[in-house]
Amino acid sequence: MTKSVNFLHKATYLIGSILYTISASAQVDSTIYFRVQDLVETTKKEYAPDKRTKLLEIAEADATQDTYKIQTSESDIKEILQAQFAALSGDFKVNLLPEQSLGEHIYGIVNISVANLRTNPSHTAEMASQLLLGTQVDILQEKSSHYRIRTPDGYIAWVPSSSIIRMDKAELSIWNKAPKLLYTGEFGKSYSQPKTSSPRVSDLVYGNIFVLLVEDQNFFKVAYPDQRIAYIPKQEAVLFVDWLATRQATADNILTSAKSMLGSPYLWGGTSAKGIDCSGFTKISFFMNGYIVPRDASQQIAAGNPIEILDSAENFAPELAMQNLRPADLLFFASNKGKGPNPGITHVALYIGDGAFIHAAGSMVRINNLLHGASDYDEERARTIVAARRYIGVDDIAIQKIAENPYYNIK
Repeated sequence: MTKSVNFLHKATYLIGSILYTISASAQVDSTIYFRVQDLVETTKKEYAPDKRTKLLEIAEADATQDTYKIQTSESDIKEILQAQFAALSGDFKVNLLPEQSLGEHIYGIVNISVANLRTNPSHTAEMASQLLLGTQVDILQEKSSHYRIRTPDGYIAWVPSSSIIRMDKAELSIWNKAPKLLYTGEFGKSYSQPKTSSPRVSDLVYGNIFVLLVEDQNFFKVAYPDQRIAYIPKQEAVLFVDWLATRQATADNILTSAKSMLGSPYLWGGTSAKGIDCSGFTKISFFMNGYIVPRDASQQIAAGNPIEILDSAENFAPELAMQNLRPADLLFFASNKGKGPNPGITHVALYIGDGAFIHAAGSMVRINNLLHGASDYDEERARTIVAARRYIGVDDIAIQKIAENPYYNIK
């Protein structure tokens, strides 16, 4: 009886010790895990505050084994984190994208007329942007039949892998050195033979880029990134170098491009003739005139020169605005204006003149006016306008000529 009691006491003590050890171990693991989270978030706030252009994330974490995998798109962030993790116990790996499993094929060319970019590697994820056929990208990662890519304007998002043709540096060099053709019709088709009655190869939209193979009297013979051969009517395309040489980002040209999209359908995440959102609309208007500008409205407001349009109470001041604004200036709006500090930018438009502006809103691209009494007065926009920026004639790294962008290093 005494032995049984002693055994029971010893067993109870042993179990308690094990539970304490497990509890203590879990507490240590939890402490390290939260420390890792804190270091990553602190570093992100300082060096990668916008995940759309600089990536830093915890890819894998096992607190029970103290193993952590961090990934980033920036080499300086990798060095910073490695130095910080050196003071912690645990197995830490900070991987610099592109991921090594991609090998040498870390470049890509869009292979369909319009490729949809999403916030996550899923067809059901939110659409973030679009890219046009012939656009070069960096491939950073592969997951769930999607590539995480970086676009010519630095935007990071996911795209279906079937929309991209991967290349190594040598293959990309061949692509870049080949003469290029740019499609200038709003919509169209490429054909399997040099006649419009032949079967089509694919649909086309403005801005699609191909390798030019042969030019005859009525058609251009072109090659897709995947080596498909097609024919495009000559009146619907132009040599890329010739198109680029004629681009002039004047207010008249930008607004002419903008007005050519009147009535085009609104599409969240859209940046093509198939559908456009507000910032995609301003982006395309500048692209059609030889410039690459930031993708989203909240990024576009960070570029250009500020234009004074508000009074001391932060309300729209019509007389001041009419005095300072010029055609093709960008107007920015915040739907939560007046409801709290620092309202986020939710909309952008292009100024036309005399209070009128053009924008993608509601169901389509339309023209409205900021001035009360105008037939197309938009009370909501007059109430929620918060800023204006000038891009034309401004020296800003975020407002870049296509000819100077390395992703368009093409002939």
